[in-house]
Amino acid sequence: MTGTDARQHSLAAERNRQPILEVMQRWLPSRGRALEVASGTGQHGAHFAAGLPGWTWQPTERDATLLRSIAAWRAAGAPSNLLPPLALDVMASPWPIPGRVDAIFCANMLHIAPWAACVALMQGAGRHLKAGGALVVYGPFIIDGVDTAASNLAFDADLRARDASWGLRRLHEVEGIAAKAGLSLLEHASMPANNSMLLFTRAQPVVKPAPPRGG
Repeated sequence: MTGTDARQHSLAAERNRQPILEVMQRWLPSRGRALEVASGTGQHGAHFAAGLPGWTWQPTERDATLLRSIAAWRAAGAPSNLLPPLALDVMASPWPIPGRVDAIFCANMLHIAPWAACVALMQGAGRHLKAGGALVVYGPFIIDGVDTAASNLAFDADLRARDASWGLRRLHEVEGIAAKAGLSLLEHASMPANNSMLLFTRAQPVVKPAPPRGG
């Protein structure tokens, strides 16, 4: 950030934004309305809105400084389908989001927040996704039966030293919380730097056939 430019820059977001976009381009339909939870600096939202032109992209954040950064990235030439950021704390219920959305995206939040934030994300997705809508989650996870990279183990230890409620989440526990909110894990993509992308979907409602009419 220089001068009066409120844009913040994350090197990690700069590196991972294109690989994430390429997966979303495969997973998501050509158009829809997306809600980004914990948008961070705003680099992701600006990049994804450009790469998904048929989507309306709604960034959100709870941190006032990051909200200013997101707005500055938008003002610096982002496409018109990137909306002004909204203040959102994932732990709030209900979220201040009008109507239901086709997709929710959340990157790198679950390991730097208490477990309750994961529960709140899944519950919020269950409330705010349309039937058949997608929840896309990006970040590092511990996966049973798969060796965890040494760098991820060191990262997990560092996070827990900083805050005992933080740390890498076990995929099967995240999947279990999602299931309680009506979400099913459809796909898991391995990403660079020992990260993962998860695609959950909100179940379509079951329509029971009308009982036969008596003769």
